Parts: sequence; C-alpha cells; structure tokens
Amino acid sequence: MSKLLIVGTVAFDAIETPFGKTDKILGGAATYIGLAASNFNIPSAIVSVVGNDFPEAYLKMLEDRNIDISAIEIVPDGKTFFWSGKYHNDMNSRDTLETQLNVLENFNPVVPEGYKDAEVVMLGNLHPLVQLSVLEQMTEKPKLVVLDTMNFWMDVALEDLKKVIAKVDVITINDEEARQLSGEYSLVKAARVIAEMGPKYVVIKKGEHGALLFHEDQAFFAPALPLEEVFDPTGAGDTFAGGFSGYIARTEDVSFENMKNAIVHGSNLASFCVEKFGTERMEGLAKEEVQKRLQRFKELTQFEIELS
Repeated sequence: MSKLLIVGTVAFDAIETPFGKTDKILGGAATYIGLAASNFNIPSAIVSVVGNDFPEAYLKMLEDRNIDISAIEIVPDGKTFFWSGKYHNDMNSRDTLETQLNVLENFNPVVPEGYKDAEVVMLGNLHPLVQLSVLEQMTEKPKLVVLDTMNFWMDVALEDLKKVIAKVDVITINDEEARQLSGEYSLVKAARVIAEMGPKYVVIKKGEHGALLFHEDQAFFAPALPLEEVFDPTGAGDTFAGGFSGYIARTEDVSFENMKNAIVHGSNLASFCVEKFGTERMEGLAKEEVQKRLQRFKELTQFEIELS
C-alpha cells in the first residue's frame, strides 16, 4: 500500500439545484478527494489552507477518516475559500454566482515531511504554479502523479498549466475542457494531442455519460451508473479523482489494465456523491454499500458475445 498526497481546496460551498438550495456547507476539491480515497484505508494527507472561520468539527471529521490534516494551514483572521453556484435543470451546466478566494489568494503549500516521498500524488484543481510547487518539494519521484484542472486555468494561466501537464502521468478533465485544451472536437484526437503534452494517461470525464481512459493506442470506457435522481453534482469529479488515485495507491499497480479498475472505482464512488448535497453522502458511506454498487457496475457492463 502506498501513501497518497492530496493537494487542493478545503472550502465552503453554497449550492442551488432544482431539488433545493443550501447555505454554506463543506466543500472543496481536496475534501471530496480525501473522503473518496479514505474508502481504501490508505495513509493519506491533505495539503490546503482555511481561515479561522472553518469549523473544528469538519477537521475532526477528516481526521476520523484517517486523513492526515497537519498540512491544512489555518490562517488567523483569515476567511476560508467560498464558492456559490446554481445548476440548470439538466444538472450538467451551472452558473457561478460568487467566488471568494480569501486565504487561497496567498496560499503557499507546504508538503509535510512524512509525505515528501509519497508514491501517489493527486493534484486537485488549483493554480498551476501551486501544483508545480508541490512537485518541486517531493524528495522522491512519485510512482504516479495525477492532475485535475479546469477551463479557468486554460483561460488565465495556459503556459503555466502546460508546465505542470508536462510533469504528470495522468490528467483528468471533462470533455469540454479536453476540447478547449487540445483544440480538437473529437475526443480521440483531443486525447492524442493532450498526451503529446506529457501525460501517459488521459482521462476524459463525461458526467452522467461515464469516463474515457486513453493510453497510447489503447482506450477504455466506463459508464456512469444510471441513477433515478441526482441532487447535487458538485464534487462528483473530485470524488471520481479520489476514488481513482486511492485505488491506485491501494493496489500499487500503474498498468493500463489496473487503471481500468481505478476508473470503475472512481465512477462508483462518484455515483454516491451526487445523491445528496455537498459531502453528506460521502461522510456516511458504508463499505457494504460500495461493494454492492460495484456489483451493479459489473452487471451493467458484463455481457457475452460470440465472434465468428
């Protein structure tokens, strides 16, 4: 079993969907990644920053999931990063209503000594230079570096983003972002262009339509589990990334065949995340539920066919 280093936001969200709305609740990329990865019982640590307005109970909840929180910096008199958004009826598109960077604006990540040799590094969505500074602090070359990013950084920091992409093994982005980054509409062509930037593996997330994995001339597709209701898609992509990286850390196998399993585990956990607002579903997730739904994934994709 390998150590997993998680870098990203620990934050407040306020969300509105066709099913209702919330006040400030727990959110942030690193939060979702950490909660998902904790299902694999691996040593993990979160590198992030919050203000003194961040409840102790949230930190304790993460700690209770055996996540090392010693590298979550608490800024005295600072305010925690806040994002507010409203989802449209299709639940795939949303409008950002408000973003307050607060303590994130001057965040300088410090990797804890015990994780400078982490075998798996999950770089959650942050400014590319922050992600780069984490890689520069590692004393050992990680076995696998996974990068998550978004179109905002493609708009405002593309050259910095390309520097990080050149240093990672896996990039996870959605289909819209893949097209923007590559300049190609075909996702197969897009994956090829992005792979030429550096990553060995390209994961393209398609929301309710599953996820694609590309490696050289190989490709794999995992569907998303059909759900009767989706309450809140916030954090689904980060939960997917946490499941993916957590499974890799647990199995210590970075082959294409095992990446397929990691994609399914990530998709499986993401299917829980969307069933309630914020992190609520992930906080109370039982091992039996996860295993039962994995079986449903297997049944969804398994078939026999005769080839003449």
